[in-house]
Amino acid sequence: MTTELWPGKAYPLGATFDGYGTNFSVFSEVAEKVELCIFHTKTREERIPLPEVSGFVWHGYAPDIAPGTRYGFRVHGPYDPAKGLRCNPNKLLLDPYAKTVVGDLTWDEAIFGYRFGNPDGPMNTRNSARYVPRGVVTQPFFDWGNDAPPRTPMHETVIYEAHVKGLTMQHPAVPEHQRGTYSGLAHPAVVQHLIDLGVTAIELLPVHRFIHEHHLVEQGLKDYWGYNSIAYLAPHDAYASVEATRVVPEFKRMVRTLHEAGIEVILDVVYNHTAEGNHLGPTLSLKGFDNQAYYRLVDDDPRYYMDYTGTGNSMNMRHPHVLQLIMDSLRYWVTEMHVDGFRFDLASTLARELHDVDRLSTFFEVIQQDPVISQTKLIAEPWDIGEGGYQVGNFPPLWSEWNGRYRDTVRDFWRGVDETVPEFAARFTGSSDLYQSDRRRPSASINFVTAHDGFTLRDLVSYNDKHNEANGEDNRDGTDDNRSWNCGVEGETTDPEVLRLRARQQRNLLTTLLLSQGVPMLLGGDELGRTQGGNNNGYAQDNEISWFDWGAIDHDLLAWTQELIDLRNAHPVFRRKRFFEGRAVRGERFSDIAWLTPDGELMSDEHWESGFAKSLQIFLNGSGLASADERGSMVLDDSFLLLINAHYEELTFTLPAEGPQGPFAVVLDTDERRLRAPDDEREVIALGGERVVPARGMVLLRQQNGGAR
Repeated sequence: MTTELWPGKAYPLGATFDGYGTNFSVFSEVAEKVELCIFHTKTREERIPLPEVSGFVWHGYAPDIAPGTRYGFRVHGPYDPAKGLRCNPNKLLLDPYAKTVVGDLTWDEAIFGYRFGNPDGPMNTRNSARYVPRGVVTQPFFDWGNDAPPRTPMHETVIYEAHVKGLTMQHPAVPEHQRGTYSGLAHPAVVQHLIDLGVTAIELLPVHRFIHEHHLVEQGLKDYWGYNSIAYLAPHDAYASVEATRVVPEFKRMVRTLHEAGIEVILDVVYNHTAEGNHLGPTLSLKGFDNQAYYRLVDDDPRYYMDYTGTGNSMNMRHPHVLQLIMDSLRYWVTEMHVDGFRFDLASTLARELHDVDRLSTFFEVIQQDPVISQTKLIAEPWDIGEGGYQVGNFPPLWSEWNGRYRDTVRDFWRGVDETVPEFAARFTGSSDLYQSDRRRPSASINFVTAHDGFTLRDLVSYNDKHNEANGEDNRDGTDDNRSWNCGVEGETTDPEVLRLRARQQRNLLTTLLLSQGVPMLLGGDELGRTQGGNNNGYAQDNEISWFDWGAIDHDLLAWTQELIDLRNAHPVFRRKRFFEGRAVRGERFSDIAWLTPDGELMSDEHWESGFAKSLQIFLNGSGLASADERGSMVLDDSFLLLINAHYEELTFTLPAEGPQGPFAVVLDTDERRLRAPDDEREVIALGGERVVPARGMVLLRQQNGGAR
């Protein structure tokens, strides 16, 4: 069978089936000829030159090519690595716009543009086709039914960071063939856990098609996290419970199911680099289409790549077709896959137009004006490894940011570091010092104590040092700046006092996270007491080290987390739309927020400057919510008083004698296993009364509209 190609269209890029045939379109400014490669069987390849080129976009229409057809491209053009030119028609290239990708990568010399031992020599003429993945023409039609995005306001959002495979791989209620898949994540038992927990969004570690790095494969490991993308429009097919060619509808069913449960889907996306690596890396896709256009090359020696990511290359955000690829990818995931937002890995790299990070770079301008992407949740990881790459607080107004300063401060405060109270106060109240100057709101701060990269919550209170021996790098990988504290014993222990302290510290950290202003992000599994055995860099651990152990649940911790999220969701004073203003409220003595010493006195400059202080009271005035709703009416809530003691000894707190109107009822004490239900017999404390707070503990008290329940 010979495939006929008509001229077709230059847009949309990629392989687009219209019900009758498929249009193929790819960009290359340096190509002299581009061949479409159709695989009629696993090994029988038909090569057909694309008949038209329009503005460096090569295209053709195949009237008889239907969904399920496997394909790739070969690009004829200059090969001169010293000038940054790496075209090589012997390499089968993956379509940058492929919507489905199948087949594993085999690390063989044939996939490289050069012969081993001679990277600057003549091109490697070995055919790579049998060793590389292939694109698949994808059926675009899907019945979404009445699917609608939940559109949870950002200030009401609670994010759950999780891994598709790790979350479900060992869940006993999920059928074995669905474990570790999109279908497994959409299983009723898993969805019900998210509903019961109270989270409003799940942030998935990368699901763009990625490949496993060579050094990991050699050690029998895999790239578990997935930060090694090779196709920005294709869901990773290894997470499919069905045949890989049907991965797209399976992903869509997962999104539809989560939406029905009121849960948004946020994708962790890696547009800063690709899996092709540096000048010694393989030729798999972009490198073979147009190396100079897609990647940042060293200006005076373009054989080499600029590397702001630590992975070998960085995408060239100065080129319009790179911006188009990223925007087309984002728009596809929103319009066709119905996802609700994105977390951008190493987002500072995307802002580098020349060398410095430019917060008003073209990338952000394009996002700002896009009517689709600008309406989604946009979250930046505001750093990379390049000079000037740490940009917490410097992203544009549409964006929220992973607040690394929040993480570090909260960890330091609860492990007893001196001189942390002022910084703790700033982070607890939404980090106005970072975000208010450009009129952003507390929801610009994505607050987190733990994330996939680093210790789990349980390990944070159980280990002083990383234990990454399983990664095969002699424990050299992963950060040494953990800001953790093992509570007196390194690792697992049966000592009841140590275990009690660790449990209290976990409750302290969770309570701080979920009662802080801003958007809380919970690391998936922290609510269960998940451990990685002290491994703080599980990127290569696609096994029981990283997978959730549903048979070892800390039920007390789970209940505590659920109740805390319920408390946050019930009280807008913990999720204000605007920053505290420190203004008087209804003639009261206290403003919308008040800071008090353990003795019940308003904190003075001297108190704030006391380097050894580790304890304070925070009064949150529920009648002082300056965050009027969109209709202009004021929000009225209960008032709360937090007694916080990060000291190593218990401390007696004296409640303010005047200011709040009426006594307080105890809602929670982190020395206990559960929050106190509303119908419990409440511990009530009068104004000016006393309450003992245990060493490294928190107590939350409530006034119900000026009086205790």
